[in-house]
Amino acid sequence: MAVTGAFFVAGGCWSVFRRDMKSAIGGMRMNPISVSTRPLTTSSEQAVAPGVEEKGGRKITKRFEDVDVSEVERPSLQDYFEQSKDFIRSDGGPPRWFSPLECGTRLENSPLLLFLPGIDGVGLGLMMHHHRLGRIFDIWCLNIPVMDRTPFTELVKLVERTVRSENYHSPDKPIYLVGESLGGCLALAVAARNPDIDLALILANPATSFGKSLLQPLIPLMDVMPDQLNLGVPYVLSLMTGDPLGVVLATVEKGFAPQQTIGELSQVLGALPAYFSVLSDILPRETFLWRLKMLSSASAYANSRLHAVKAETLILSSGKDQFISSQEEGERLCHALPNCKIRKFANNGHFLFLEDGIDLVTVIKGVCFYRRAKCYDYVSDYIPVVPSEVRQAIEEHRWINIAASPVMLSTMEDGKIVRGLAGIPSEGPVLFVGYHMLLGLELAPMILEFLAERNILLRGIAHPMIFKRSRSGSLPDLSSFDSFRVFGAVPVSGSNFYKLMSSKSYILLYPGGMREALHRKDEEYKLFWPESSEFIRMAARFGAKIVPFGVVGEDDIGELVIDYDDLMKIPYFRDQIRDLTNQSVILRTESSGDVANQDVHLPGVLPKVPGRFYYFFGKPIETEGRKHELRDKEKAHELYLHSKSEVESCLAYLKEKRKGDPYRHLLPRLLYQATHGFTTEVPTFDI
Repeated sequence: MAVTGAFFVAGGCWSVFRRDMKSAIGGMRMNPISVSTRPLTTSSEQAVAPGVEEKGGRKITKRFEDVDVSEVERPSLQDYFEQSKDFIRSDGGPPRWFSPLECGTRLENSPLLLFLPGIDGVGLGLMMHHHRLGRIFDIWCLNIPVMDRTPFTELVKLVERTVRSENYHSPDKPIYLVGESLGGCLALAVAARNPDIDLALILANPATSFGKSLLQPLIPLMDVMPDQLNLGVPYVLSLMTGDPLGVVLATVEKGFAPQQTIGELSQVLGALPAYFSVLSDILPRETFLWRLKMLSSASAYANSRLHAVKAETLILSSGKDQFISSQEEGERLCHALPNCKIRKFANNGHFLFLEDGIDLVTVIKGVCFYRRAKCYDYVSDYIPVVPSEVRQAIEEHRWINIAASPVMLSTMEDGKIVRGLAGIPSEGPVLFVGYHMLLGLELAPMILEFLAERNILLRGIAHPMIFKRSRSGSLPDLSSFDSFRVFGAVPVSGSNFYKLMSSKSYILLYPGGMREALHRKDEEYKLFWPESSEFIRMAARFGAKIVPFGVVGEDDIGELVIDYDDLMKIPYFRDQIRDLTNQSVILRTESSGDVANQDVHLPGVLPKVPGRFYYFFGKPIETEGRKHELRDKEKAHELYLHSKSEVESCLAYLKEKRKGDPYRHLLPRLLYQATHGFTTEVPTFDI
């Protein structure tokens, strides 16, 4: 009773990021750090939408649906340097918190996020992410003025006072500490000193390994260098801007024209002198040397207290960090900390948050790291996807759409079959139950089409192995399944099913589960549903519509040549299957027979020249008003068998009708698109 395929996507996007930047230093409101003083924000004169109320100058909503949604242009590295000028022109003073932007409507009970900067100290390291983060967090950023010489231990105490004060006022909400480089050491130090406070740490390339850095032995040499020779500025600038050749390669990979590639490179090279000038003011020689010495003491301080850190931690490690060995250090910290997860970014550098292609909210969603209470709720804490995530998913799965050229059919209320998804109910809750193709190959085209045509989010009920493991082993790393979590999958459980129903969601359920998706030879299009009919009674409780569906085409994509039975005859693979299964959470322990076989394995499939995928969504089955009737187990089981029969009818219909599709095979489709355009919808059989 779980989805076991490879992809999920959901609808939704965020709104324009409104700015009201009345401040003493350009675009930011700033206050000296204080236990009793919160950073100020301002609000624009706008009508408050239904379900939204004003609190402390910010619009607060109880639901994601009430958050304004649209995309804005993402800030660039140039914006970082432009806004940093405001901080350079400030009157100095002690470290202080600032709220960078008025972020519009924010979710009620949004947790506090404290950003702790890296060696630059500006506090704008998250500026490329403020737009999305500001809708789900109350963001405070720490600014360490250029001429400030507060020791690391005093910075720890300053952050600690803020954490304790906010925890006193909101003891049931977590406090997020997002630390970059030096800020990572600061976050770990605060967490070690406050193990009883609910903290969630996000550490981007934490500088806990600075003792091994190539810069460490150069500190004494830099101490005696003349003021005119500031080697720190070109070095840090290279960390921020990366390799110009990388810009060329990135644009080529995206398929941009040569003129655009040259333009990108010229823009980067042309901006370097301006960047150099601003960075020279951010990190003059004395400040750079002070920060390096602070890194040395911060690293030692944090490492000596790792044993005391109990906080939930997410480490983000870059593979091309030229400042410290971030990936090796990330692995070390992940093993040293008791509640730690790690995500690796092989092609990124030290200033991870300032690089294109990184979206912190997407990363947080993929790890299920966003929560507004003590525990993560897969339904109420889920953040809908934004267009950029959808575009990335479309790009990643473009090959299967080209190869399979999916045909979608649905059934109207009067029983008429139409091409497209017009027959899908317009209001939830709706429960989709159907056949799970081999390896879940049908998921990506189906989910993307629902999003594109109807803007419907299908929340998949998935196997627990996508979310957690009984023990470590040779199963794919959990990061391999981040896209499932980003696009709304939830682990199979009665409580999650109930919450999805109560929120009127569109729910995708495969009663055949893993056994169906990992079927044997000659078992294609055979259902492996258990005897239990619990989903019928749950649907009736909420008056949900049940949409049976079938999908065919796996036999036109590949041939199953090595199945479970073959693998179990070979001792090596038999032992491997048992080991993989023991690493996973085992389902259907109460079932018996073939349906109960949930052994984890990878069958051998021989690819074919691609055929075509066909989807048929049957007439919705109404349960409204049948709540009391379907409490009777026999009545519920009758409807369960009827739903199963409808799925089988959908499969039989498609298998017969596809015989008359002149474009069932790849070559005729390519010829048609070559004539009519590759974005043209390819015809199919007569309905």
